[in-house]
Amino acid sequence: MEAYRINIVGLSNTVHHFDYDIDDAFFQRFGHDLLEHGSFHADVTVDKHETFLDVKFHIKGVAKLVCDRSLDPFDFPVDSTHSVLFKYGEENAELSDEIVMIHRDSVSLELGQYLYEFIGLALPMKRLHPRYQDEDDDEEEGKIIYSSETTDEDTGEIDPRWEKLKKLK
Repeated sequence: MEAYRINIVGLSNTVHHFDYDIDDAFFQRFGHDLLEHGSFHADVTVDKHETFLDVKFHIKGVAKLVCDRSLDPFDFPVDSTHSVLFKYGEENAELSDEIVMIHRDSVSLELGQYLYEFIGLALPMKRLHPRYQDEDDDEEEGKIIYSSETTDEDTGEIDPRWEKLKKLK
């Protein structure tokens, strides 16, 4: 993953821009658990300071997914932005999702894993072909009914389902 490594020792304390093209070969290196096919462009901005590095990731592209319902392939557009703050310290440690401590003697910063994870975060949990998206939204709306009323407001009649439940009391 040498291509996704930034030499931070040689950087001056200013803003630096790096561009990465991510394709199928990138995902083969990390395994096919998340994604097998996709084409992305990552614009990475590194703002270097004396005690920290502020790294912003903007990833844009298309993931080639397979529909969970029909097994049809489809393209899923991805456009995401993330930020990670790398602070210099005595050890390497992840302090939170957005703050990572790196040893003050670190000479480089490996960004491949971050790119992989940020692409994964942009993908949907439920992978539905766009032609099923409207149907799924309708089903989701129909599943939850919030109503404390047991009568039909137009006719004043009690819903037969509630009437049967009242008999159980």
